[in-house]
Amino acid sequence: MSEEFHVKLPKLGESIVSATVVQWFKKEGDHVALDEPLLEVSTDKVNSEIPSPMAGTLKKILASLDEEVQVGDSLAIVERGTSASTPEPQVKSAPQVEVASVADEGNKDFLSPGVLRIAAEKGISIEALKKIQGTGSGGRITKQDVENFAQKKAPCPLQKAPSTQPQTATTEVERLKLTGMRKAIAENMVKSFYEAPHATLINEVDVTNVLKVIQDKKEEIMSRHGVKVTVTSFVVQAIAKALVEYPLLNSSLEQDTIVVKKYINVGIAVSIDQGLIVPVVKNTQSLSLIEIARSIQELSTKARSGKLQPSDVVDGTVSLTNFGMSGVSIGVPIIRYPEVAIIGTGAIKKRVQVLENDTMAIRSMLHISLTFDHRVIDGMYGCGFLASLQKHLEESASAI
Repeated sequence: MSEEFHVKLPKLGESIVSATVVQWFKKEGDHVALDEPLLEVSTDKVNSEIPSPMAGTLKKILASLDEEVQVGDSLAIVERGTSASTPEPQVKSAPQVEVASVADEGNKDFLSPGVLRIAAEKGISIEALKKIQGTGSGGRITKQDVENFAQKKAPCPLQKAPSTQPQTATTEVERLKLTGMRKAIAENMVKSFYEAPHATLINEVDVTNVLKVIQDKKEEIMSRHGVKVTVTSFVVQAIAKALVEYPLLNSSLEQDTIVVKKYINVGIAVSIDQGLIVPVVKNTQSLSLIEIARSIQELSTKARSGKLQPSDVVDGTVSLTNFGMSGVSIGVPIIRYPEVAIIGTGAIKKRVQVLENDTMAIRSMLHISLTFDHRVIDGMYGCGFLASLQKHLEESASAI
């Protein structure tokens, strides 16, 4: 006699109503242990592992790869015996979350951008990559796996040098399927770009004093608070102050209704191997500079170590992305739907500036862009917000 249990998609966050199946760790007929991961789903750029609620056998898979399922939908049927020693089924409400590549033994056609970049630098083909035994979660291929493979295939110094004869050109192509996180990003960007008419304004901000304060007080702040204050911390605080004065930028558009949020949750883009993820600093309007810095530090660490929870990446009201980390001065990002605005910051560069007293000085300048939904915001309103942001950021150095 056996007992069957339907494994359903749990509610993974307050505003999450659906998810996409990224990969199955088990196949039909496999034995599963209590709490052993059955599958991985993707929700708003975060991957969540759904565990088995009991020990038994995976009888039937009901959701296929890349299928979008709704909260409460059945994903699989797990069968178990009714022996007295077998524990009663327990439904887990908070599955383990891991930001990870979706490559495994049955899905080797996905390789993270970081892995592909290193492979290109090392001259390793896609076919060669697929033969590497991955050591990451679910058998995924990591950057270290590629580095190790490259070292092993490196020619011995005593080997004969390759021929210098001209080679016949080939017409090889590589096809990389959009799956998991990359697919979620693509779908969200397309929806935002074609539904919301984008407009962008750019301003230049003098952050010389901010940088001086960071340099002068970094050791004191670290010893007293155990946190590193960065320019991003100052920018987030200035955004929150400016949004209080220009609340329409802290809203969303629902059909013909503008929903203005009373709380300010700033999403901060963090680059990881699989792409870009946006953890959210909640209620920034009520946080001090130190509290903002601590929140950014904690979320960034969790993002890069794969420990973000679904609640960490939802309910954002406006987003911030930093192009400056790669040396880019100015960028025009796409709004993170359903928000109506995104702020971009470029690289800080020194240049000669004319000051108010008509003297000249070398100052550290930062370009800040505001991209907004033109259905909700007019240009002059956006200009006012950027001016307010500039004022608060340039004056923030005296407040620490």
